[in-house]
Parts: sequence; C-alpha cells; structure tokens
Amino acid sequence: MTLLRDEDLAAAFDHASRSYDTLVAANPGYHAHLRRSARRLGLPRPGTGLRVLDLGCGTGASTAALSAVLPGAEITAVDASAGMLERAARKPWREGVRFVRAPAERLVDAGAEGPFDAVFAAYLFRNVADPDAVLSTVREVLAPQGRLAVHEYTLSGRATHRAVWTGVCRGMVLPVAALLGDGDLYRHLWRSVVDFDTAEVFADRVRAHGFDTVRVLPLPGWQTGITHTIVARRPAGAEDGR
Repeated sequence: MTLLRDEDLAAAFDHASRSYDTLVAANPGYHAHLRRSARRLGLPRPGTGLRVLDLGCGTGASTAALSAVLPGAEITAVDASAGMLERAARKPWREGVRFVRAPAERLVDAGAEGPFDAVFAAYLFRNVADPDAVLSTVREVLAPQGRLAVHEYTLSGRATHRAVWTGVCRGMVLPVAALLGDGDLYRHLWRSVVDFDTAEVFADRVRAHGFDTVRVLPLPGWQTGITHTIVARRPAGAEDGR
C-alpha cells in the first residue's frame, strides 16, 4: 500500500480524531509509556522556567505526559491535524500549556519559536515525508545542550517483534478501525512501522544530524522490541557544525 503523507495524512487524522482516544486507551501501558519517555528527557523536576516542545501532540496524550512529569514547564504542543488539535484543546489544561497547528517542518512560521530546552516527539517521525528535514528543524529550535526524546514504534529488527506488531494490527486494531471508517489510516500506521527505520538505524540518523549522547531505550510489556525511546542532546555551543 502507499503510505499517507502531508495533507492526506492530516485529513485522515482529522476524521479519526473522534475515536482516537478510545482506541489508544485499549493499548496496555500507552499512557504510562509516554510518561516514562518524558522522564527520560532527564530534565529537573518540576521543570519551572523550562520551555518544552511537544511535536506531533495529537489529541494531547503526549502533552499530558509531559505536564505530569514537568508540571512547572511551559509546553508548546504542535500538530498538523486540525481535528486532533481541536480534541486536545477541549481538555482541561493548566496554565502554561498552549496548542499550535503547524507541520513539523514549519514550526517557526506558525509561531512555535525556540529556543526550547527539550523536544518530545511521540509517534511522529515515521509519519513525516522527510524525517531528516524534521530532525534539522528540531536541532535548530533546541537550545545548546537541549534534550530530545523520540517515543516511537521503531522495531528492533528481529523477525519476532515484526510478527507481533503485524499480528496485533491485523488481529485487533485494523478490524476495529475498519468498523469506525478509519481503515486507511490504521493500515498506514501499521505499514509505516514496518517500512520505517529500526531503532538503531534511527539512532544513527539522529547522530548524523549532529546530536550526541544518543541512546536507544526499550519500553516494557508487549511493546518490547516494538516501541523505543531514543534520547539525544544538542551539543553545547552556538555554532555546532555537522
């Protein structure tokens, strides 16, 4: 199948936004894993005075994880889907959380200007047309020594983990999504994981964009070998060349 990209993908997420929270809630550990990845940014709690960018916030699950881990931080949550952002913005949020509609590659044009102390990107990179362009943008908006945490379905490379992912999607996720009229989106989401970088290949991609202290950290439960946190840091210095 052809993967959805750009406006087509945003439109598919718009349509799916009404049931998205219900589907992800059925995923054991979904919200706890996001909080774990947020903690892996390694920022001092409660985060008072820090600016954090939540890139690809969807309906706000990642935003809620960041807010729980860093209750004093200023959080700018960005997504390209109007429908997902509308759902996110309806939820109760503390002061210091704001939402911005923008593609990940055009943050500054939409008013999401750095420098940020950290960028958190959950389930984003496999869905963008040009992950290298997004990594370049992330590096530009990060302050020197700013932290990056990518929470993503990035397979280990082992055949067993790929088989588990495909089995869960075909046996559970895709039938429900088809009943909801969102089959195209969830077929894309299944295939986007299979076709994307493995966790170690993505880590190498991050290093190639000038980040250091790059680590690949597993997540527990059924998602072991399927979902990882990739953490990294922009090096110190204003002119960090690549």
